[in-house]
Amino acid sequence: MNGLQLAGISRSFGDRRVLHDVDLTVHRGEIVGFIGGNGAGKTTTMRVILGLLAPEHGEVTWDALPIRAQDRRRIGYMPEERGLYPQTPVRDQIIHFALLEGHAIGAAREVADELIDSLGLQGREHTLVQDLSLGNQQRVQLAVALVGDPALLVLDEPFSGLDPIAVETMSRLIREQADRGVGVLFSSHQLELVERLCDKVCILDRGRVTASGSVVELQDDGTSRWKLTFSRAAETFAAEVSMARGVNVEFSAADRTTVLVSVDGSGQDVPAEILAAAQRHGALKSIETAQLSLADLLAGKVAAGDPGITPGAQRSLDKVGVSQ
Repeated sequence: MNGLQLAGISRSFGDRRVLHDVDLTVHRGEIVGFIGGNGAGKTTTMRVILGLLAPEHGEVTWDALPIRAQDRRRIGYMPEERGLYPQTPVRDQIIHFALLEGHAIGAAREVADELIDSLGLQGREHTLVQDLSLGNQQRVQLAVALVGDPALLVLDEPFSGLDPIAVETMSRLIREQADRGVGVLFSSHQLELVERLCDKVCILDRGRVTASGSVVELQDDGTSRWKLTFSRAAETFAAEVSMARGVNVEFSAADRTTVLVSVDGSGQDVPAEILAAAQRHGALKSIETAQLSLADLLAGKVAAGDPGITPGAQRSLDKVGVSQ
């Protein structure tokens, strides 16, 4: 289970502190989503991992030992900005980077052909990178990150510009790499994708880790939520239920037929008084358990500005959840 660990990483540019005691762990075979707004410090953290920037405080370790240059050679990096030669054909590009990783020419050609096949780049082997679509350029960039048979992948916005089919291809390949024991850290603004693909999530806000753990762990904020949908407007039901102690009620649709009800305490059954009020109102179509999404969590953590969700931030979470 060893792999990458950042402990207490801090970094400044001039007088501006951009990372504040960042802790982050990526075990072998684990996919970790790294999320936060623009300027949160995600790319700076990745550059510290790669050794492109030195931390002012803290330590980066690999398999519980201080990371070395030879360890970093086993990191496959995919930058958000393109790091390719635009006027080089796809296959030649991949072969070139495979040679830089120490492969013999025959092995480099085999690696290139395997990656072209697995990434769906068949038929584009001789196309110049500059003539590819943005999504296909992204595929080539990932191929380059994989030529060295990495033990860790660090991917900065790997899904940017991809169409839905390419997103599924990229997701499948990332999961296959994790199944082989490769650790994966990737940043993305596509939160639904992060939620679906990742084993763990780390939320960064203004250089500070505000939450870290599995999505299930982060979703358990001590509140139970249900979405009740009626076939007619539910103002009467909402008004009655909102009078109960410890119950929060929000409408989630413009036609006011869907109501989100939350109560203190995780893992609870729907309280009897809520069911009774729904029956009195009538026209109840369905009751579904509702969970916080990563968008909710991100909004709440950024609003709170600290590792815990304050009551005010919790109300913000509820409102964000309702609006989606």
